[in-house]
Amino acid sequence: MEMIKLVASDLDGTLLLHKAQSLPEEIFSLIRQLEELGIMFVAASGRQYPNMTKLFAPVASEISYISENGALAVDHGEVLYQDSFDRKLAGEIISAILEKKDAEFTCSAKDYHYLMPKTKRFHDHMLYEVKNECRFVNSMEEMTAPIMKLAVFEPAGLTEESVKYWMDRFGKECVVVTSGNEWIDFIPFGTNKAKGIREYQKRYHISPEECIAFGDEYNDIEMLKAVKYGFAMEHSKEGVRAATSYMTKQVELVLEKLIRAKGKIEEVI
Repeated sequence: MEMIKLVASDLDGTLLLHKAQSLPEEIFSLIRQLEELGIMFVAASGRQYPNMTKLFAPVASEISYISENGALAVDHGEVLYQDSFDRKLAGEIISAILEKKDAEFTCSAKDYHYLMPKTKRFHDHMLYEVKNECRFVNSMEEMTAPIMKLAVFEPAGLTEESVKYWMDRFGKECVVVTSGNEWIDFIPFGTNKAKGIREYQKRYHISPEECIAFGDEYNDIEMLKAVKYGFAMEHSKEGVRAATSYMTKQVELVLEKLIRAKGKIEEVI
């Protein structure tokens, strides 16, 4: 009988459905009930750490995080590890994004994102809709903190051409992965959400058989494979669904079952 000890979930497209920017209220009580059963909850996202703690405000200090697509893991307020991006490469990617019509970028440091918005619309979107901690700069020289990740925002939505453009241009130098409908992330090789999962497994002596993970995008695949019970969202792309053995329409449905089963996975699947 396998007992679950860790639940990890992606946010956008997984816990945050239909482009929502706030979590469903019931998730907080579900997280507390999981904790009472001794099951840790890990939020795993391409988002920045301060943004994630705001989203999880009612339980922020009680859970663990994998942010920036695996570049930073923070366990109950303690930094578990932090990756950093090659600065020269970061400069090349930023220049390429600045040159490309309409494309915008975010550059991730631990406590904020560096931005050089081309439009007021993007400035406001990051500040007021996504609610990121932002530092507005005029040049790369002003970005003094270590950089963990870069992302390009294509306001018209990603097309096969734009994905191919970024993959061809930088795919040999770093991981280039889609993250939602408008974003492509650039992250150091070896950085992904699974790296964070493995660190938590190591730290708490938890085996992959004792873990559940939820995701919907290509940047979730490694994480879904780092656990025995990977659930793809029903609306996921085919490649994501093919990487997992299980599917769900809603994370909360699986968590409710898990809580009723007191952590016994056999009663859930």
